[in-house]
Order: sequence, then C-alpha cells, then structure tokens
Amino acid sequence: MSSKKYSLNFTTGGLFISESSLFVNLYLKLSDWNEVRKKVIDDNLLQVRTVSSSQKISGQICTRLKRLSSKEIAWFARASELEKGYLLWIGACRTYLFIREFAVEVLRENFINLLPEISHEDFDIFFNARSQWDDDLDKIKPATRLKLRQVLFRMMREARLITDELKILPAVMSSDLASIIFERDGQDMYVFPMKVWS
Repeated sequence: MSSKKYSLNFTTGGLFISESSLFVNLYLKLSDWNEVRKKVIDDNLLQVRTVSSSQKISGQICTRLKRLSSKEIAWFARASELEKGYLLWIGACRTYLFIREFAVEVLRENFINLLPEISHEDFDIFFNARSQWDDDLDKIKPATRLKLRQVLFRMMREARLITDELKILPAVMSSDLASIIFERDGQDMYVFPMKVWS
C-alpha cells in the first residue's frame, strides 16, 4: 500500500453552501482569498460567537474554494443550490484524499453495483481498511472517528448525493457544468454516483 497520509481537518460543519456563496461573492469583488478571509473574520460575516470559530470555518471554506478553477468559481456564482453543492463536494474531495477515495471507492461503487444505499458500516469498513496502513488513522479516538463519519455523511446529504435515509441519489448535472469540471480534471467526475463517459 501507499505511504500517503490523510488530512482529516473536516470535523467542523458540512459543505457550508450558504457561507461559501458569501465567500465567492466577496472573491469576485476582491480577487484575493486572503482578503476575503480577513474581511469575513474582521466583520464577523459568519455571525459566529468567537473569532477562533470564524477563523476555523473561514479557513476550511477558503481552502476548499481555492481548489476550484476560475471557471468553476464563475459557474458557482450563478449556479443552482444543487450545482453549488456538487462544486463544493468536488472542492472537499480535492482537499481531502480520504473523502475523495471514499466517494470513488464506496459511494460511486455502491451506485455502479446497483446497491440502493450507503451505510455507516460501509464507512467503518473503509476506515478500518485504511487504518491498517496509516498509523495516524489507527490512533484516532472513537469519538473523533464518529465525528468524521457524521460530517462526511452530512456533506453527502447537503450535496444531495444521499437522502436522510442514506439512499443514494444519482448526480444529475448540466452538460455545461460537466464540461467545466472535465476540463479541470476528468477524474473528478468519479466522485459522484453517476455513470461517466470519457
């Protein structure tokens, strides 16, 4: 197995769809993610109680949005809520290898194999397999592992890839958005429960 390490800094919130819209709108005016983050924190635009919370959430949002291409950002600014969710899911998958591999190897594989849902057990099996060759994963406390699962499943629900009952929803996106994503990296289409034609 590979010696790659996983970043697991996604234990706060979910996809942050409405918050990300705020960030993108500011970015289109300021053209600098550092300036966007500073303004959000200085003006408490997230309306959170503490500066540290604002810093943590802003950091996660900016990190994921930076993973989107300029065309994807422009599309996001005028996209439907559904397509915003898809783009933020891609941003999360590009940021966190753990999420990307889960999306490709579990979520999409279940869909391709005509399994109607995804389960918490699917996550546990995936996590256990990865922890056998990643010491950092193996050392994670049960409470943190549970939080990772909760947040990942919340992200999938918010991206409308699964229902509250954990049924898999096939991704349905416009051909224009699919072309923009494919232009950036065709492999990103495999993070969705859908058939992909090259």
